[in-house]
Amino acid sequence: MTETTTVPAVSGAEAAPEVAVRIEDDATPLVRLIGRALRDSARAGHALPVLRKPAATVAIRSHDTPQAATITFGGGAVEVSGGVPAEPDAAITVDLNARFSSAEAPSGDAELAADVLLALSPPVPDWQAAAEQFWTATRSVPGIPDVLVAITEGPDGLEQVVLGEGATQYLIAGSPETLAGVFSGADDLLAALSAGVLGVQGTLSQLSVMVGASWKVRYDV
Repeated sequence: MTETTTVPAVSGAEAAPEVAVRIEDDATPLVRLIGRALRDSARAGHALPVLRKPAATVAIRSHDTPQAATITFGGGAVEVSGGVPAEPDAAITVDLNARFSSAEAPSGDAELAADVLLALSPPVPDWQAAAEQFWTATRSVPGIPDVLVAITEGPDGLEQVVLGEGATQYLIAGSPETLAGVFSGADDLLAALSAGVLGVQGTLSQLSVMVGASWKVRYDV
């Protein structure tokens, strides 16, 4: 059994056929992360020629953990599964906390590897839109604060988005790019905190809930 998401074609006369992105049941975090990135690309109409490849197998490995997965393209469908076959058409080692950036030279078909790295790098929405999408996706998470405040510094000074209403509040601050990455799932909230590019204000229990909410978006669960 697999979990399938069929992503609608982009609008317009030149719209591409729908792309079905499938992941296996009980998928690992890496499989889910790859699946979410490919779905985001398909929804944005990004790298569609790659997603519609007739036949190709690409191995993805983490550069600092034992995690590995395989992307199989074929006939308008993309399947992501754990592990790596004996002889993929290409193999890529990536940094999972740097939006799948290549950590070393790929092996096998270099052009295919470049195409897949492009497909794994969907465009990130602007930070306000990303915050609203994040709130919509995570509002029902148990324990999430009533209000989410996102703050950044724009060309005209401080800008903020306030989502929700109620007694409890959580504040997240960072650059527009950082906020967009965290809220869209492209970047890991804990990694951003550890790197010092993201600031938060709230209780430790709220932080725990917000991390879980961010993983819900990042891993599409």
